[in-house]
Amino acid sequence: MPAIVLASRNRKKTQEVSEILAPLGFTVVSVTQFSHVPEVVEDGSTFAENAAKKACEVALHLKQWVIGEDSGLTVDALNGAPGIYSARYSDPGATDERNNQKLLHELRDIPVDKRDAGYVCSVALADPAGQIRIACEGTCRGRILHHPSGEGGFGYDPFFLVPEYHRSFGQLSSVVKHRISHRAKAFARFAPLLAAISRDFGAPQ
Repeated sequence: MPAIVLASRNRKKTQEVSEILAPLGFTVVSVTQFSHVPEVVEDGSTFAENAAKKACEVALHLKQWVIGEDSGLTVDALNGAPGIYSARYSDPGATDERNNQKLLHELRDIPVDKRDAGYVCSVALADPAGQIRIACEGTCRGRILHHPSGEGGFGYDPFFLVPEYHRSFGQLSSVVKHRISHRAKAFARFAPLLAAISRDFGAPQ
């Protein structure tokens, strides 16, 4: 089974991507399995730029196929914030709890019908030479709740309501999330493109 490195140190994100790509016959390996890989500075201005940078830098370092993924929450009433800063919204050493506390504080005067938001996921695949071979993006629209609902997922998931399901990402099963989430939609575009070039895996670059 071909292996692809995911340039993420987020255990839950790695698990989610692994579950999405498993039916294609790919094994996803977290970059944490390689102790000598330096952190990638996420200084891009978009999710797509950060995803590509992660993929390229880690691929060049490891000389392997690497997936770069960058995702986050954009809130309409906050002019798209936290956006690319979603993981470090409250402070550089942010935790999910502090990020969510800041989000709720920023939205404290915003009524529920004005709390529309979207999750965005950008995915890029770099070959061992550091060339981007695939780039895709997916989005999922929802609304930010006043209180957490559910204990599943990670990040802002318990506060992100999907109106069509009347459930938050923290409540939805992985089966449903793998069909409707921003990450699922991005990888739904990514998967057939990955399958189309999978014959290049193992070929010299």
